[in-house]
Amino acid sequence: MQLQQDDQYRRGTAFRALHAGPDAFVIPNPWDAGSARILSGLGFAALATTSAGIAYGLGLPDGSNRVGRDEALDNARAIVAATTLPVSADLESGYADDHAGIAATIRLAAEAGLVGGSIEDATGRPEAPIRPLAEAVERVSAAVEAARALPFPFMLTARAENFLYGVRDLDDTITRLRAYEAAGADVLYAPFLPGLDAIEAVCSAVTLPVNVVATPAFTVAGLAARGVRRISLGSGLARSALGTLIRDARQITEQGTFSFLADALPYPEANKVMS
Repeated sequence: MQLQQDDQYRRGTAFRALHAGPDAFVIPNPWDAGSARILSGLGFAALATTSAGIAYGLGLPDGSNRVGRDEALDNARAIVAATTLPVSADLESGYADDHAGIAATIRLAAEAGLVGGSIEDATGRPEAPIRPLAEAVERVSAAVEAARALPFPFMLTARAENFLYGVRDLDDTITRLRAYEAAGADVLYAPFLPGLDAIEAVCSAVTLPVNVVATPAFTVAGLAARGVRRISLGSGLARSALGTLIRDARQITEQGTFSFLADALPYPEANKVMS
């Protein structure tokens, strides 16, 4: 199902407004249409896809190039169809090596009904996991140019992946985020910054909204006080669901009991939230 142009424009406008409002907001990450439908009814204002969640749903580990562009956008299309909320996508490194391919990914993301997406500076190569800055900036610029050509607001998030890949260099991360801001990105994101002080340093160094991924140590209020605008869950909800499945299954195999069913969503309610 392809969104009507006015509906996509409405979603895009609403998503942009969320980033300009006075409060931090949480954007949870469903991994399929069903989880998107559930989250849509729980008071969230927008949703985002998760590359790890897609991989787990396909029986794959997360990692660069584990899931292709077509599979990722098919997942996004199903999530968009399951909700009336704005949906942004984890587009990894643009699923392309050249600028034309990155631009094509943005256009295809728009065709899937998305109103936002991210591009990261990771290479997918263990021996050199982070792209040189000049190359990374050019790739962000290509994504920005494609996003600006769309007939609705498309929020482009530029990601500095240093800490995710063990490059614990805050100064370089800030330099990268500033460069991505200058290249025209709408949102900035450096996954797994080492604590609230580093998060505050990033937020203070840039003028764009900053996304931070939630951890057990954080609260919405605490992150907002440090300048965070958007809080995502990444693979957190998908991994929580997998954890519940494993615990319940182990109760059966190890104890021969089924007490977990007392906490299961009642059958009529499950049908209701999916209707």
